Amino acid sequence: MPRSVDEILQHADELAARFEDYEPDPSDELDAGAVTLLRAAIHERSQAERHLTEAIRAARTSGMSWSAIGTLVGTTGEAARQRYSGKVA
Repeated sequence: MPRSVDEILQHADELAARFEDYEPDPSDELDAGAVTLLRAAIHERSQAERHLTEAIRAARTSGMSWSAIGTLVGTTGEAARQRYSGKVA
């Protein structure tokens, strides 16, 4: 449905007023320091998981049982096998 020039100009004025009157809400802002720490922690966790997977692969290659691996990683052998068997094959 075509709009008149007056309607288009009125809408443009409304948008300009909204833009000019906009005040950001500080509660919507993310703390840059917290974001940086979180990104670093996520990266470290990823690296640790990669290192753990490599260690489990070496343990399995040397003949270590899933039960022993589970004990060392703080879980049951079955839980360790379920979590890591597809990653170390």
